[in-house]
Amino acid sequence: MTRTPPSARTPTRPFRRLLVVGLIIGFLVGIAVIAVALGHTGLESSSSTSSSSSLPSSSSPLVSSPPDTPRTERPGEPGEPDEADGVVPDGVTVFDDVVPGVAKLDPALLGALRQAATDAADDGVEFHVNSGWRSPEYQEQLLREAIAEYGSEREAARWVATPEKSLHVAGDAVDIGPSDATAWLSEHGDKYGVCQIYKNEPWHYELRTEAINRGCPRMYADPTQDPRLQ
Repeated sequence: MTRTPPSARTPTRPFRRLLVVGLIIGFLVGIAVIAVALGHTGLESSSSTSSSSSLPSSSSPLVSSPPDTPRTERPGEPGEPDEADGVVPDGVTVFDDVVPGVAKLDPALLGALRQAATDAADDGVEFHVNSGWRSPEYQEQLLREAIAEYGSEREAARWVATPEKSLHVAGDAVDIGPSDATAWLSEHGDKYGVCQIYKNEPWHYELRTEAINRGCPRMYADPTQDPRLQ
C-alpha cells in the first residue's frame, strides 16, 4: 500500500471552512446592499410625497399677496355708487379735476368757486367739496336713504330731491365744508356769485351771477319751498 506524502495531501477541512465563511460573508453583504437600496427608495418616496403635499393643488385657493402687503381700497358692492357716480372722497377741494364729482360741475359754477377759494386761502380757509355732481343712480340711493331715515317721502324731500329734479344731478349745486368755509362764503360769496340757497342747508351753494351786483337772493326755508323742485 502506497502512502501519500504528508506534503501532498489535500487540505480538505480548512478549504471547506473557508468556503462556508465566504458564503456567509457574501450572504450578509447581499442583505446589507438590499437594505440600503430599499432605504434609499423609501427616502425618495417620502421626499416626493412630502414635496407634493406641500404644493397647493389646482383646486386650492392661492394667496395673492402677503398679509402685510398694502392693498388699494376695494370698490363697493356691485351696483353700489362709487366715485364715478359722484361719491367724493374725504379731503377733496374745488381744484381736484380728477374727481368726477368736481370735474362734472357746471364750468361757470366751478370757476366762481375756484376764484372764491383762491381768495379764501389768503385768510387761511380751504374749501372742501363734500358733494358735487351726482349720477341719477347715486341721487336715487340718497333719496331712499333719506326716506328710511326720516320716515316719509314728504319729510325726506326737505333734504334730498328726486333724480329728475336734483340740481346736483344737473351739476348746478355743490356742498361745501368745513364750517369755516361756509362761514367765509356766507360773508363773501356774493362777490363771486356763489350763494347759499336753503336756510336748512348752510353747505349747499349755487351760482347766481346777478348776486355780484345785487347780492344773493332771499333763501328758501328748505328745498320743498323751491319752485324748481316741484
